Amino acid sequence: MDAPIHWLSTAEAAKYLGITPRTLYRFIDEGQIAGYRFGRVIRLKQTDVDGFIEQSRIAPGTLDHLYPEVVGDQPG
Repeated sequence: MDAPIHWLSTAEAAKYLGITPRTLYRFIDEGQIAGYRFGRVIRLKQTDVDGFIEQSRIAPGTLDHLYPEVVGDQPG
């Protein structure tokens, strides 16, 4: 038998992810994370939020554009 679903409110999910609710709504609207509407409220599955975190992991060697090599003389 499946374990019961642990639902998060959008406020709880946003806090868990360390983002604003507005950013969370954008992620839901873009299909990056699944949201479920129950009447007037939106809920997220804890497992979906955890999966989103894992999918957002940065692969090693992909951020070199954020710290380009400085060419030329450096003070020192």
